[in-house]
Amino acid sequence: MEPFVPMESAERISLFNIDKWMQHNKRLTVGFTGRQGGSSSGEYRSLNMGLHVGDDAPDVIANRKLVSQAIMWPFTAWTCTEQVHSNRVCVIDQALRGKGKDSHHDAIKKCDALITNEVGTLLVSYYADCVPLFFYDKVHSAIGLAHAGWRGTVQEIAKETIEAMTKHYGTDPAQLQVAIGPSIGQCCYEVDQSVISEVERLANRYQVNPAEQKWIETTNSSGKAQIDLKEINRQIMMEAGILPIHIELTTYCTGCRTDLFFSHRMENGKTGRMASWIGLTEGE
Repeated sequence: MEPFVPMESAERISLFNIDKWMQHNKRLTVGFTGRQGGSSSGEYRSLNMGLHVGDDAPDVIANRKLVSQAIMWPFTAWTCTEQVHSNRVCVIDQALRGKGKDSHHDAIKKCDALITNEVGTLLVSYYADCVPLFFYDKVHSAIGLAHAGWRGTVQEIAKETIEAMTKHYGTDPAQLQVAIGPSIGQCCYEVDQSVISEVERLANRYQVNPAEQKWIETTNSSGKAQIDLKEINRQIMMEAGILPIHIELTTYCTGCRTDLFFSHRMENGKTGRMASWIGLTEGE
């Protein structure tokens, strides 16, 4: 069953909740935006969340405020990073709450993953094919988000995020709930030898055959191949101690579903961005 469930909102914007998690904890909000229903125009039409792609900033900020309104969170809680395709994890405290909400220049620098146990803080990151990773430790009321493109994936940003949550909050990986969100699928993600080599290097560290794991499928005589970033991240999570039954894996491919999502690859690099979000409110 698809874990990312379309949400109806009075604002008529496209949102997808991890419904299973939210049904079990009314304090939790977690999900992913689609591309429909916002203020942006042209290539960014219409619910573009990215301030860094060339869209008009007032339109993007209006879109972000629409999402905040739809999920019933104050925009002041919206907290995000610069995103540089690294594996660096940033711990969010009250001093960092609200960074990057209305200015890309104010976003947390040189970081692609966020973790916090601060209630009332909304972690947010942005995508147009890269893999959104969600982390929820219900035992310690801690949450995390990671942005995993191919570089972040082979640098094991998923593992780094899990280890950071263990270090800072006492998270037990065996109790951690994780989700892999809408992103480009193996069907649409052809890469060259430079990327293939990095994936094979990761597989060697794990002592697995990437072909047997279906991480890589060679498609033609040019040496290019189709890469499954979702499955690679799933394997990294399990190697880090996450139980398979605690992993929610989307069926959505952003490349196939440009009616629902932006896709950097399928739209030749000129497109908007979706946002992932996760936050906990006060209460029991």
